[in-house]
Amino acid sequence: MPPLFTPMARKWSNQNLPGALHFVTGNILGRNPIFKRDNCCQTFIKVCSDLLKEWPCKLIAYVLMPDHIHMVVNPRDGRIKEFIGKLKGVSAMSIVDSVQGINFKMNSDGVHQVWQESFKATPLWSAWMIWQKINYIHANPVKAGAC
Repeated sequence: MPPLFTPMARKWSNQNLPGALHFVTGNILGRNPIFKRDNCCQTFIKVCSDLLKEWPCKLIAYVLMPDHIHMVVNPRDGRIKEFIGKLKGVSAMSIVDSVQGINFKMNSDGVHQVWQESFKATPLWSAWMIWQKINYIHANPVKAGAC
């Protein structure tokens, strides 16, 4: 007897796809506006810069909003999950170590949690999609009244 429904196709987001540019969104846990603090922004940017030196990757555009990030990035090996996982992990440790006065939630392992566990990485397969996301990144702080 055939199944009563057809399973949904696999989602394209968060897939390791060599050669693809990815539009990534990552949120701070509880939407805590830590990126309103210069030292949090500087710490994240330093971690990102250091990671880009060791990882075969291109950063095309990014924005730090008060409680989330957006970036267009291309890990040449396609390992977007690993790249963003490392970026979030190292930046979280650095932010917790260098910033005073923020009460981060502690997980069951006794580790402070800065980022939501998930993130969204959408591959960009056309020039139109790439420019749309770059323009979105540039307009995001203006639209939110941050500039």
